[in-house]
Amino acid sequence: MENIQISEYGTTDKEENVKKYTLTNKNGMTAEIINYGAIVTSLTAPDKNGNYEDVVLGFVEPQDYFNQNSYFYGAIIGRFANRIANAAFQLEGKNYHLTENNAPNHLHGGKEGFFNKVWIAEVLAETEIPTLQLTYESPDGEEGYPGTVIAKVFYSLTDDNELIISYEAVTDRATIINLTHHSYFNLSGRFTESITDHELQLEADQFIPIDTFSIPEGRFQDVEGSPFDFRISKLLGKDIDTENEQLKRANGYDHCFVLTGSGMRRTGTLYHPESGRKMEVFTDQPGIQVYTGNFLDGKHTTKTGGKNMVRTGICLETQHYPDAPNQINFPSVKLFPGEKYQTKTIYKFSVEEK
Repeated sequence: MENIQISEYGTTDKEENVKKYTLTNKNGMTAEIINYGAIVTSLTAPDKNGNYEDVVLGFVEPQDYFNQNSYFYGAIIGRFANRIANAAFQLEGKNYHLTENNAPNHLHGGKEGFFNKVWIAEVLAETEIPTLQLTYESPDGEEGYPGTVIAKVFYSLTDDNELIISYEAVTDRATIINLTHHSYFNLSGRFTESITDHELQLEADQFIPIDTFSIPEGRFQDVEGSPFDFRISKLLGKDIDTENEQLKRANGYDHCFVLTGSGMRRTGTLYHPESGRKMEVFTDQPGIQVYTGNFLDGKHTTKTGGKNMVRTGICLETQHYPDAPNQINFPSVKLFPGEKYQTKTIYKFSVEEK
């Protein structure tokens, strides 16, 4: 398709060739995706003056994506997003031990998770809008997970300035799955600037408190009267440094919010007053992990110069709840043979002047 351009991106240490796929809509908005980690390396959006700028953090050099990508910039996370306590779970009466890569826990699928794999890419020519299909076959036992899983991710860019991310997965053995997308957004387009001047609104009456290892305490907590109340849009910086034990444990926001409603619905809005950029998040998932880049450490140069310092990006990761395999009160994340895992998230961009 003429609105999906394919170019060479780089070569991994394993001599794997990686390509870049650039999706473009009629407005001039672009999404650049590589088939390594199914990573979004660039995503542009208009400001109030009609200027399109990149709004997702990322590396300058391809090798930085290939060498573990410890920030998970722009990647698809699997088999299981977020943390699993003690890197272990039980399924169908069997105990499974996963890679312990966030001691003593398992994080984002392990050291060799989906973010660290070359996916098979295919441009879908029969679709109404530009769509890129990426497929990865995860073998039985990878990172400790049971079953061979075939995962597919579809990226579509609409003329309404929506980036649609659709997920599918099947398995040949009982397993668990929880996929998400891990872009860090900074709607200012200037990646050295803090996201504390962004406003966030969430359709969430509760959040999930965490222990000192960022594992859910197994309960929901009302947001009312706390720094976690985003039911009405407010600046991220308003309460982020409040004296609060939960904020201390994460060095800011790094918590899963319990989304109201079910099915596909609008679940939140991120807004940057200076540029006028607004991003709405739609999903059918029960939760959204809000992570304010608390552990960005300035080790790398950003795409706009300067360093990727703490709180220069925010992740809004739609997903099932953390540690769900070990939390009997959380919705199931099990996937069985003959079933198909399906979910969708939309990031929709527009301009609003207040």
